[in-house]
Amino acid sequence: MKTVHHILDTKPQPLPVYSVAPDCSVLDALQVMMEKNISALLVMEGAQLLGIFTERDYARKIILRGRSSRETPIRMVMTEHPFVVTPKDSIDRCMQLMTEKHIRHLPVVQEGAVAGMISIGDVVKFIIEDQRQTISHLENYINS
Repeated sequence: MKTVHHILDTKPQPLPVYSVAPDCSVLDALQVMMEKNISALLVMEGAQLLGIFTERDYARKIILRGRSSRETPIRMVMTEHPFVVTPKDSIDRCMQLMTEKHIRHLPVVQEGAVAGMISIGDVVKFIIEDQRQTISHLENYINS
């Protein structure tokens, strides 16, 4: 069974975990997201995961409500208590969770500490590559 651990192993090491403090302004968080070319940031106080802030949060909770990005702290618009997975969770569980909950990012928590984050893109890319390898193995088996 393929797990989140397998996805994390495909990412650059050491695994970057991008986060902001809850008092960070939305504008500053967006700046970090632009610089890192990412679409979600964890909101953390020290090592404690408080929430997640995504481009979707920005569109729905800032732009559509006429709030100021410069003056609104992340804590007011973040998604609190995000769904999380562990390195031992299966890829199938991640796909099911992302599909059912309509989310695109899952923080990975191990022994109470954030170990990384995976996106729907990471999951789909991994599944495609795994299927490609399975097909190749089957073709080799049939041809031998």
